[in-house]
Amino acid sequence: MPPGPASDPDPARPVRTVLDESDIGRALTRISHEILERNKGAGGLVLLGIPSRGVPLAQRIAQRITAVEGYDVPVGSLDITMYRDDLRMKPARALLPTEIPAGGIDGRTVVLVDDVLFSGRTIRAALDALNDIGRPRAVQLAVLVDRGHRELPIRADFVGKNLPTSLVERVKVSLAGIDDVDAVTIQATAPVTGAEVTA
Repeated sequence: MPPGPASDPDPARPVRTVLDESDIGRALTRISHEILERNKGAGGLVLLGIPSRGVPLAQRIAQRITAVEGYDVPVGSLDITMYRDDLRMKPARALLPTEIPAGGIDGRTVVLVDDVLFSGRTIRAALDALNDIGRPRAVQLAVLVDRGHRELPIRADFVGKNLPTSLVERVKVSLAGIDDVDAVTIQATAPVTGAEVTA
């Protein structure tokens, strides 16, 4: 059986779990309440997850908001592949779904949802992608983990956990439905190359 997210076949590079299933659940509940508080309710909100793990995170946040407000927040996905500034430096990758809710995003508050905020380049690409889709009233950012090392002036509005890291550490978010379990792990790696600093 392959090792789980909290184990590693190389004892010289142990994997440490920083968030387990319960921790992730509490973080998403807190983010959901913070979104409601910031926006004075759920009216006019649209949640757009950035594939791949941002999408199930957006869906879970929407479920929690619905449980509190009794209002179904529109949820969609926003593929940013063609907007990345490293597109020419990497092998071609498959496009992932962009699904904008039927009401669109014009005049609404869009909450972008992603798993890890790192350099900020993924979010810059997401903002470019949004600009081609419509004109939201405001754009906010919710992330499960903020690991620092920003290369662009981008800040999350809602953060599950601030996780100071070094560039030789790898943060991995595992989510049930895509992976085997809900967990956030951190592992030391070889020195990071420029291609890895993309989130």
